[in-house]
Amino acid sequence: MQNTSLLHDCQTPLHALVVGATGGIGLALSQQLAAHPQVARLFVVARAATRSAALAALAEPSGGRIVALDCDIREEADLAGLAAEISRAVPALHLVINTAGVLQDDTTAPALRPEKSLAQVSAAGLQASFAINAFAPILLAKALLPLLRHSAPAVFASLSARVGSIGDNRIGGWYSYRAAKAAQNQLLKTLAIELSRLNRQAIVLALHPGTTDTGLSKPFQANVSTEKLFSPAFAAAALLQVIAARVPADSGNFYAWDGRPIDW
Repeated sequence: MQNTSLLHDCQTPLHALVVGATGGIGLALSQQLAAHPQVARLFVVARAATRSAALAALAEPSGGRIVALDCDIREEADLAGLAAEISRAVPALHLVINTAGVLQDDTTAPALRPEKSLAQVSAAGLQASFAINAFAPILLAKALLPLLRHSAPAVFASLSARVGSIGDNRIGGWYSYRAAKAAQNQLLKTLAIELSRLNRQAIVLALHPGTTDTGLSKPFQANVSTEKLFSPAFAAAALLQVIAARVPADSGNFYAWDGRPIDW
């Protein structure tokens, strides 16, 4: 990506933000954006971003070009603080990528698990999955809207998942995760319509990174062939290429890591 524009036909310096920057894909995106000469400022965000050694290794030698910020994007107060802090540093954002999401979580009570049958569905599981996989991305967009409301090219992208496709659902299961990702897709589609009225060069994308070797997919990799299990670095580079190829007419659509559209 170093010799290409991060946004379609845009060669100007960019202010970028990665949410979920301590996760596998989020960290890989942060590292690749940090190395890209087009990125003038990079904000790397996670619940414990300022305690991450990997993010410190990016931020500390950057002379302020890369800034780590703590934020739980499920909390509106945190999001308001994040937006205020970024606004004090830059007048606009041009690239926002949200990678935060959850499929399984042992820290919740009860533990969050992808359901194999309807009997395993619970209100607590639905609420926990929707909180991060559906509600958080649109609340992030709401908080950052003033920074995206300008006349320059801007992309707001959030990781979805192919299992969130209703048209592609042929085996069932995973009720909470599927439904939350489908809900996120609808929210992003609706955001794309509104944002197009505020910035004609804005693009909103739902992205499927493929099965990537991260903590999220680790318990479910047994039946994934080696060639279909991507490294975080590969997934990040592929997603950046998909973003770079998109134009405003593509806004509100759902794309896989290889640039192919996915059915809603």
